Amino acid sequence: MTTRDDRGRNMRGNDPHAHDPFETALSLDERGGRGHPGPQQRGGQQQWSSGDAGFIGLVSDDPAGAHAQAPRGGSRPDPRAYQDPRAYQDPRYSQDPRGYDAGYPPQHRSSSIDHHREPPLGHPTDGIGVREADQPIPRIRIHAACDRRDVARMIQVSAGDRRMEKAQVSIELGGVEAAVARLAAEPSPDLLILDTVVYGAELLRALERLSEVVEPKCKVMIIGATNDIMLYRKLMQLGVSEYLVAPMEPVQLIRSIGQLYAAPDKPFAGRVTAVMGARGGVGASSIAHNIAWAISEQQSAHVSLVDLDLPFGTAAMDFNEDPQQSIMDALAAFEKVDEMFLDRVVTRPTERLQLFTAPARIEKGMDIDAAAVAAVLEKVRRTGPNIILDLPHVWTSWMHQTVLSADDIVIVASPDLSSLRNAKNLVEFAVRARPQDALPIIVLNMVGIPKRPEISAKDFAENVGAPVVAEIPFDPATFGAAVNNGHMLMEAGAASKAAQVISQLATRLTGRAIQAPKRAGLLNKIGLNRR
Repeated sequence: MTTRDDRGRNMRGNDPHAHDPFETALSLDERGGRGHPGPQQRGGQQQWSSGDAGFIGLVSDDPAGAHAQAPRGGSRPDPRAYQDPRAYQDPRYSQDPRGYDAGYPPQHRSSSIDHHREPPLGHPTDGIGVREADQPIPRIRIHAACDRRDVARMIQVSAGDRRMEKAQVSIELGGVEAAVARLAAEPSPDLLILDTVVYGAELLRALERLSEVVEPKCKVMIIGATNDIMLYRKLMQLGVSEYLVAPMEPVQLIRSIGQLYAAPDKPFAGRVTAVMGARGGVGASSIAHNIAWAISEQQSAHVSLVDLDLPFGTAAMDFNEDPQQSIMDALAAFEKVDEMFLDRVVTRPTERLQLFTAPARIEKGMDIDAAAVAAVLEKVRRTGPNIILDLPHVWTSWMHQTVLSADDIVIVASPDLSSLRNAKNLVEFAVRARPQDALPIIVLNMVGIPKRPEISAKDFAENVGAPVVAEIPFDPATFGAAVNNGHMLMEAGAASKAAQVISQLATRLTGRAIQAPKRAGLLNKIGLNRR
């Protein structure tokens, strides 16, 4: 019989660590026990496979044997094994109780979270500044040698994060000495993370020994015990790639690794916002399209809108465009997609907005592979700072993957029971699968339909377990005028309450203030500046 302890870990029988290889290894080490080399080990040493990804396990610091390891094949650790979720609290987050807007979301939120801490919409930037996306970690091999068990656990949690899904991570105890012994006998990883409690001259002497066994291609990141600028400069002179000081959040470690592997020619990745409906007919596509327009025209920022509702997408119609190609062309030939390919399938209704539209007609065989969607979206992320995904109301493998990989999740719902149930399921799914990310946010649409019983935003948030950040009033006249004329809501009725709420929602997602329109000069008034 499987039960759960107070920290949420699986238990079988009397062994609280039966399903957590990391805890098993620590327990064995504390008792002085030794595991036995598994089928993937030879001579007590870890064997690597380039096809594996994710958390591999705790590698022994004893050359004669190895502790228990996680199953192979890209398995993920239980993030709740990170016992103290506040042990690595970023001081910047502690100064801002909102978490989500501060960019450093708290971990392991429970259903009892105070949803009323969310600030009201309407502040120009909500105090967050421009929100940038985290760099995804490429397919690299990472080995961590740790002096401190709590740091080792933090690295284990980081290995299970969505941004690290391509990386292969292993951890051992023993710090610098363990790393020197291991790298003297086996190839160096792409990235070596050293957690050490030594500092000063002792650390420099240890790094001299390490330099004799580490390969030149290996980057070295040190998690130290002291915040010493002189030590930092000396380490940089010695070729250390990064020096961090514990305590820290797992997401800080992930961001530091991402910065080390940012592509020189494309040093950024656009921030992806996935917009989806809690059920059909709640207006998720309309909200996604209007958010994209607001970012482009009101914030003067570049944005890509990707319509992934392949059979029934309306992005082209809503923007009054008739493209010759669609996102389906890119998905069908995803292995060939590059910047030039994307440039052929994109449509630009405004200077800063580019559309990747759905096909205009229903085509036979519109099933797509999850790998195709991931590959194309990775290319799209490199084209600009903001990407809005208009997701269909389906639940397939590629949809599952796309939702999890997004930086922000926006769930559009109506204030009724079916939307509440579905939104709750989506939020619980996201919280389980994305423990280091911010909660999804809820947008209630079509609020205030006459004579319809509705669930209040307060009750909706408390039952769903995520904040309701916007309530868009029922305004069929303004929405209808916009759709029928191929305009956005802010064009058809800028003064309407619905248009104002969507503008504020776009500001919240990007952190950019609405730009004041430029005054028309004399040349503009007489038309001499027009092309």
